[in-house]
Amino acid sequence: MGKDKIRRFNENKTFQNVVQPTREEAINEFALKGNWNKEFFKNDNPIVLELGCGKGEYTVAMARRDKDRNFIGVDIKGSRFWRGAKTCLDEGIENAGFLRTQIEIIDHLFAENEVSEIWITFPDPQIKYRRTKHRLTDPEFLRRYNTILKPEGTVNLKTDSEFLHGYTHGVIHIEGHEVIRSTHDVYHPDHSDIPAIVTAVQTYYESKFLEEGKKITYIKFQLKY
Repeated sequence: MGKDKIRRFNENKTFQNVVQPTREEAINEFALKGNWNKEFFKNDNPIVLELGCGKGEYTVAMARRDKDRNFIGVDIKGSRFWRGAKTCLDEGIENAGFLRTQIEIIDHLFAENEVSEIWITFPDPQIKYRRTKHRLTDPEFLRRYNTILKPEGTVNLKTDSEFLHGYTHGVIHIEGHEVIRSTHDVYHPDHSDIPAIVTAVQTYYESKFLEEGKKITYIKFQLKY
């Protein structure tokens, strides 16, 4: 492990906006489960998750724009979200936090109906068939999200992958969920109904994809289990 990664890991341990449970802690009566508002944010505002947050660009940007909601960036790679966590501390952004964990155990870390919205931004599409169960919009993941989402909660997927966009549409249709908005190109001038946050923030990877001429797709949907 490089010196810079080690430094970031050590700094994360001192950041008050970073939570890093061990896997054992996460799956065995995690203390913040059901208590994120009371113990972490100290308010009753809705909670929004960014799953696979990377450097945390979306988490930070959404927290800047909306002080009436709480945002949590979730990723297993703490050396990446270090950037977002440090930015929040430097700017005094108090409605954002970061959680280092595996997304497949997300339902152990949040209680039923504790989350209002989920964002998934540029995840690995896991194109190979044997990787299907690792796609973050696979039915098994959606069932985990459904456990922690409020009944009216929504899921947002923003990706450059037409494959993952199409796969997700198929899952939504087969599972009986509801598409609220969908587009194959968020920057198309005809799509004025797309939420402003979708185009207002460009992650590192999104900028690279746009330079390569790739279209950026978006789906917002509601789970109907």
